[in-house]
Amino acid sequence: MRQFDGDTLVLATHNKGKVEEISDLLSGYVQSFPTAATLGLSEPEETGVTFVENAIIKAVSAMKESGLPALSDDSGLAVTALDGAPGIYSARWGGESKDFKMAMTRVHDELGDNPDRSAAFVCVLALAWPDGHIETFEARCEGEIVWPMRGEQGHGYDPVFQPKGFTTTFAEMGMAEKQKLSHRGKALRAMFDGCFATRKRA
Repeated sequence: MRQFDGDTLVLATHNKGKVEEISDLLSGYVQSFPTAATLGLSEPEETGVTFVENAIIKAVSAMKESGLPALSDDSGLAVTALDGAPGIYSARWGGESKDFKMAMTRVHDELGDNPDRSAAFVCVLALAWPDGHIETFEARCEGEIVWPMRGEQGHGYDPVFQPKGFTTTFAEMGMAEKQKLSHRGKALRAMFDGCFATRKRA
């Protein structure tokens, strides 16, 4: 697995919640990690049919526009009783304005009285170098859908997702606790073990 040896890594996202979570763990491994938003990079159309495909699309787009290595995240909520939906369309369930209250309400409504509330958060990270090399990392966090929404922390579907073995939603947890459990935290640690193994966290 290729080792990352640069000082700058572009975060290929315009999502403030993702930036906060990724930056929290990335700090110490990389000196500078500007975002696609701060660099004025475009948001590519996510035409893939899997998390991996969409993560690669975003990482490669940011890498080509910036000329720098780029890290992207494609993640979403997969609800068992909804055949894995909303999945890669998790953000799009919130409409053009990405209204996640609307998206969470849709999940609740479509589940109805189905007793199977199991779900998982899925995250795929893609790390793309300017020479075209790409590494990907995938992780999951199992849990269940709860209603009504609970908590003010986090972002996205966090207020309705309760990780397995816990009585609180992601939105009721502090950053440190969530990072230990979350799909994104797991994927980032896998990336650090694989591509940052020769670097020590400051």
